[in-house]
Amino acid sequence: MPMIRDRTRDAFSARSQQVMVLFVLQALALLLVVAAAHAEPAYRRIVSLGPDVTEIAMALGAADRIVAVDRSSRYPEAAAAKPNVGYRRALSAEGIIALNPDLILAAEDIGPPEAVDILKGLSVPMLFVPEGNSGEGIVRKIEVIARILGEEEKGEHLAATVLADFREAAELGASIPQAERRKVVFFHGLARLTGAGSDTSADAIIRYAGGTNPLAEYSGYKAVSEEKLLEVGPDVVLMMPDAAGGPKPDDVFAIPALATTPAGKNKALVVLQGPYMLGFGPRTAEAIRDLARALYPERLQTQGN
Repeated sequence: MPMIRDRTRDAFSARSQQVMVLFVLQALALLLVVAAAHAEPAYRRIVSLGPDVTEIAMALGAADRIVAVDRSSRYPEAAAAKPNVGYRRALSAEGIIALNPDLILAAEDIGPPEAVDILKGLSVPMLFVPEGNSGEGIVRKIEVIARILGEEEKGEHLAATVLADFREAAELGASIPQAERRKVVFFHGLARLTGAGSDTSADAIIRYAGGTNPLAEYSGYKAVSEEKLLEVGPDVVLMMPDAAGGPKPDDVFAIPALATTPAGKNKALVVLQGPYMLGFGPRTAEAIRDLARALYPERLQTQGN
């Protein structure tokens, strides 16, 4: 009997050792997989389409993994140094495919539709980043980009910092009394006065900076007639810079439709970089501050902001 017990005990001990060895090996294998995932990012050839998308991806540390960007992705400096695939709403699918990307990050407004359909049909993962003209919208952009890049921890930190800054900047605009708020119209260019209505990023930043948009009665962008401009009487015209170093107040307010408005009489023109002003990304809080200071210099200087 003692011999049988010894053999049973030995067999049990051997099995226990085998189980322990197997457990250790599995744990080591799991650690190696996790370490490899952290050491080698899943995507190494990213094409980024959209200035806000690119800025967020680079803020999350993906600059070295981005092989090309769209024409409007000029910030940070690392983005401006990347090859560009053209205007994001007039893309060539063939040009992007030639870059052999393993991930395409894209704003929702890329085009044309036929190029987008081709890109969607590839075996390459394609993430459409949701538009969002608010602090919470920027956070959603950061979260989805961080998730696919495997940078969730950095994403949480960036989102918290950006949201806190955005809310602080928005309080600046909210401090302007309703009776003192200036009517601000945004135009894409002078050739055809296409004004921003509601449901646009231009309308959103005007509101966050403490202005009112007298064209908000319609949605999207529409051509604005001379009669309409005389009716709404804007106090300020907001525009993006053009390639010729303009627009200049003399050029803008030489247009009869604008000359007799309050903005025209005071030559009140504010020019801000397009992606900076309209992109709703990590720098939007500072864009809100810049616009608010331009609209209310005396009040905000008095407040010490």
